[in-house]
Amino acid sequence: MKLLSGKKKQKRGTLEKHEAKWGYIFLLPNFVGFLIFTLIPVVAALIMSFTNWDGFGNVDFTGFKNYLLLLKDQRFIDSFVNTIYFTIGSVPLTIIVALAVALALNQKLKGISALRAAYFLPYISSVVAVAVVWQALYNPDFGPLNSLIKSFGITDPPTWLSSTAWALPAVILMSVWKTFGYYMVMFLAGLQGIPKYLYEAAELDGCTGWQKFKNITLPMLSPTTFFVTIMCIINSFKVFDQIYVMTQGGPGTSTTVLVYNIYCEAFQKYNFGYASAQAFVFFALILMVTLIQFRGQKKWVNY
Repeated sequence: MKLLSGKKKQKRGTLEKHEAKWGYIFLLPNFVGFLIFTLIPVVAALIMSFTNWDGFGNVDFTGFKNYLLLLKDQRFIDSFVNTIYFTIGSVPLTIIVALAVALALNQKLKGISALRAAYFLPYISSVVAVAVVWQALYNPDFGPLNSLIKSFGITDPPTWLSSTAWALPAVILMSVWKTFGYYMVMFLAGLQGIPKYLYEAAELDGCTGWQKFKNITLPMLSPTTFFVTIMCIINSFKVFDQIYVMTQGGPGTSTTVLVYNIYCEAFQKYNFGYASAQAFVFFALILMVTLIQFRGQKKWVNY
């Protein structure tokens, strides 16, 4: 009996080693891809941030010079402020619109599925195509938006993308319209996961619609809201396509954000060392905000 038991253990151990070997083999392509396309470029960019290199000549190590220059570079400071402005302006508005539409579409009404698809359509549309359409909407001379504003008797409507004051809010409005459908789907999934008996019990207690939303919907949606907030903030920090197509950072530096500024430094001025330093400051900003959110989640997220 002991001999048979020993053979079974040996066979089980051999099988586990065999499965582990094939598991590592299946993981290998993903690991190699991560190593080649992510880890090595990140390390190379970190080293490059301490150099002065145009991509062709000799590499000159300059230490922390690039990072010190950031403190004096007004264009970088403007791009940093604009990125924070874009995030503060777009994230709350996107979350509110996405949640409001999700609540409306969570009703059991005929044809509601088609509406869900319609609201999600902007998210899967080409950013370039959407940006071109919104450029036409914002046109100060023949754009339908200014025509609508003039119909209310306002004779001097904003020039939108040509105005240093209105260009970034205009891009924020377009970005909210483009992306809220993605977060709406997440909120819909969260809403459909809330147990129905909670609402039934609340109705028996005579709760109003607002009371049910405040005491049941919002607390039960807090994990979804937390995830949506993190994703929305990270995506707002990474905004580039809309800026590149609609304003190219202008007028002046009024819509220049960090990612667009990094692109200009690297691929227009060929200052790869300085661009890499900006990229790691950008990474540190995202990491700091994400860590703050994870630290604060214990106070308002219900699991």
